[in-house]
Amino acid sequence: MMASFRPAHVAPIHASTDEIAFCAWVAQAAPGETLVYHRGFLAVDTFGSASPLSPERRSTLRRTADAALRAAEQDLVHLVQARIGPDQFAYIAVARRKPHKAGASLSMRLLEAA
Repeated sequence: MMASFRPAHVAPIHASTDEIAFCAWVAQAAPGETLVYHRGFLAVDTFGSASPLSPERRSTLRRTADAALRAAEQDLVHLVQARIGPDQFAYIAVARRKPHKAGASLSMRLLEAA
């Protein structure tokens, strides 16, 4: 049975979380570490006039969410959500074990995938 996930268990979000900071976190995170890269309602907050965010912040959030999706597609993180209130979610990246492939650094692979 899965334990209940309450807002108190959601780590604080860092205001500096952007695409570059997200990729840097993925590159150094140990398996199981978590990063809350957004709190709110991602679909509303990234698009349209209903968003309470400035156009600049929406653009930054969209790029960060895209980086999170690329990291998940490369099996570097699991992406999960936790409801923290009505129409409010914590968007969380959970670091996975790093692949054993040699080559470009993880952060560079994520940025190049864009």
